[in-house]
Amino acid sequence: MDLYSSKQRWKIALILMSLLIIGTSLFVSNTMVSKIAERERDKAKQWADAIKKKVELVKLTTEVFSALREKEREKIQLVVDAQLTILNPSDLSLNQDIDFALKIIQSNKDIPVVLLNDDGTVSQYRNLAKTTSTDSLPSDTEIIALANDWKKEGRFFTISVFGDMKMDFIFGVSSELLRLEHDSDSLIKSFNSELIKNKTLIPVLLMDQNNENVEASNLPKNQLSKQNLAKTIARFKEQNEPIRINFGTGEKNLFFSDSPEIKQLIWYPYIQFGVMGLVVIVGYLMFSTFRKAEQNQVWAGMAKETAHQLGTPLSSLMAWLSYLEANNTDPMIVNEMQKDLDRLEKITDRFSKIGSGSKLVAEDLVITIGNNLEYLRARLSDKVKIVFKVLDEEPIIVPHNPSLMEWVVENICKNAVDAMGGKGNLKIEMRKVPEWVHIDISDNGKGLTLKQFKTIFQPGFSTKKRGWGLGLTLAKRIVEEYHKGKVFVLKSEIDKGTTFRISIPL
Repeated sequence: MDLYSSKQRWKIALILMSLLIIGTSLFVSNTMVSKIAERERDKAKQWADAIKKKVELVKLTTEVFSALREKEREKIQLVVDAQLTILNPSDLSLNQDIDFALKIIQSNKDIPVVLLNDDGTVSQYRNLAKTTSTDSLPSDTEIIALANDWKKEGRFFTISVFGDMKMDFIFGVSSELLRLEHDSDSLIKSFNSELIKNKTLIPVLLMDQNNENVEASNLPKNQLSKQNLAKTIARFKEQNEPIRINFGTGEKNLFFSDSPEIKQLIWYPYIQFGVMGLVVIVGYLMFSTFRKAEQNQVWAGMAKETAHQLGTPLSSLMAWLSYLEANNTDPMIVNEMQKDLDRLEKITDRFSKIGSGSKLVAEDLVITIGNNLEYLRARLSDKVKIVFKVLDEEPIIVPHNPSLMEWVVENICKNAVDAMGGKGNLKIEMRKVPEWVHIDISDNGKGLTLKQFKTIFQPGFSTKKRGWGLGLTLAKRIVEEYHKGKVFVLKSEIDKGTTFRISIPL
């Protein structure tokens, strides 16, 4: 009868069903996460494309401003030439059309100009803006300071007037061009500000051409420190190719990464799997704990009930034995009956101790096993040869319950005799090692398969047609629960034999 195999099949079926449900759930979740993540990446790419368009607009604006500045310079060049015409009336080649020169000078109504004498004083000025504080034209001192600033920027021409006398023709930028440049600066600032404020879309990092200085970013400060900046750039490079940006003042590198939502979504299936696995493990442990507690109660109850049921016929048998002795019955019959009665009392005692717990006594384990084997020799077939060997031939004092340990050895030995078909060699070997005492019980029977190494100790497992599969289960319980030891199949080969090992802690 193999109840355990049936239970194992149900366990395997339930595990496979659970794995199928978990796998299906993970597949569906992963598919959904992949689609959402792909949409998020598309949004990031669209954002990057929009940034490129914006950069192209900024670059185009810068180029337009450069062209306008060049146009203004060319216009000022004409004004300078016209000014030379007026300032050199003695030069006939330059005085052919003074009216035309005056028209050119007067046509300049937007570009501010200042004409300084060679001693640095103001000679003439035109198109200067009024001061905001007094709403009046600037003073000569303010005009000279303004002209010197323009001169430092390279916006001037030096013209010869009479002989060695020279004047500086200095020009500024038209108010319209200044307004456009201000708008351009605002556009670039808004671009950087957009990068910094962009905390809900994707992480971005704007670096200079050599990736040395941070121009703008929405990353935490710890990721932009000198120690972590290189790692941050390398991580961003692995995810996306950087965007080359040219504002007209040199290239910059824009690095961007996946949004935090994508990263969270990528980890979601694994977190889900972990939570589901944790729930399954906790559920299994709770179920196993309750099942084990229930089994313990069943074992205890069954043992107590068995001891109780055996008590009544034992009392009756003891009375009948006394009656036979009083009637001068053959002493041999009385002695054999007394041995069997003692045996029944020992069995009753064993069941009683399993049901109510056992007291361990520090006694010689060699004597306990030896006495049990002497009893078995008298009751097993003569075709079974029992060999008992103790290494080092010394007493082995171990805390144990003699009655229960005899039962363990007896159960294993009887199973060994059944495996040998009632004939063969049964070897029991004891040895003491640091912290343990090992009892090896070997037979030369039909052996066990690897699959049977663990299942043989499970309740209901039996290789015999009429077996209940409880003997080795009881043996395992006695060794592990009461003696805190171990019992297992040490080795086995088909048609060669099996070795069981009982290990009791010293």
